Amino acid sequence: MLRKIQGLHHITSLAADARRNNRFFTETLGLRRVKTTVNFDVPHVYHLYYGNEAGTPGTVMTYFPFPGIARGIPGTGEAAVTEFSVPAGTIAAWEERLNARGVRGLAAEAAFGEARLRFEGPDGDAFALVETADDARTPWTGGDVSSDIAIRGFRGVRLRLREGGAMGDLLSFMGYREVGQEGALTCYALDGGNGADRVDLEIAPDLPEATQGAGSVHHVAFSVADRAAQRETRDALVSAGHRVTEVIDRDYFWAIYFRTPGGVLFEVATDEPGFDRDEEMAHLGEALKLPSQHAHLRAWLEERLPPIED
Repeated sequence: MLRKIQGLHHITSLAADARRNNRFFTETLGLRRVKTTVNFDVPHVYHLYYGNEAGTPGTVMTYFPFPGIARGIPGTGEAAVTEFSVPAGTIAAWEERLNARGVRGLAAEAAFGEARLRFEGPDGDAFALVETADDARTPWTGGDVSSDIAIRGFRGVRLRLREGGAMGDLLSFMGYREVGQEGALTCYALDGGNGADRVDLEIAPDLPEATQGAGSVHHVAFSVADRAAQRETRDALVSAGHRVTEVIDRDYFWAIYFRTPGGVLFEVATDEPGFDRDEEMAHLGEALKLPSQHAHLRAWLEERLPPIED
């Protein structure tokens, strides 16, 4: 069993419009844009990061906004719902806020004893706010969302699969334990995690495989403290038969990737060095930051990349 996983690190999704994406996360949800950079492999596409003040692991939603891409088609083999933690008793306030801003797909529900509010992002992204007791993480309150209702970070993620046995075994190997079952849902939790420590499995054997596009999750990243913990984790995954990439420098963390038995792409990312390695904390996300291999493209990119701010 792995003993270094601390919960989620970040979740990365696809979008069709950078400005609309930024407006939704910073204005509607009240998160902070903590980094404005570009896709390592497709540098004319942004990579936008949203989270709490520092972009603490377990709070960070990231996006690749490919201009005009078609919407994804939901199905199996994907991260189907991204779940954010909010304080107990705040769902009604959030429902009022989101409804006033024209957010679609609002639906109050409950799962595993927790009140939830389902809603859609601008590309049909599937989200839920989950009332979580005793979440001590400090939210970002630089916008107009008050601290008493503000998002604390991720609660977890729901994976939709055709079959759950192999994924359940993998999660157990990663240190999670099964804590509940309701119908087609099975809940796994990580004891002593970073707050973003839940993974739910939704088993849907009759659904077709998902098609990625705008609104789809590209990958789910899990947190480890440092590179030593990451090496230990990689060695254990390889020994268990998983095909894991070599360590990749992502500027703000180091990353390894592997495809899970259910088809979802997992990443294991380090908490170090963090988003303030090239910007002061007070100015995170304000300037366009480029990976060193793309620094020579700055003038061309600044002309080509669309404006993010209105």
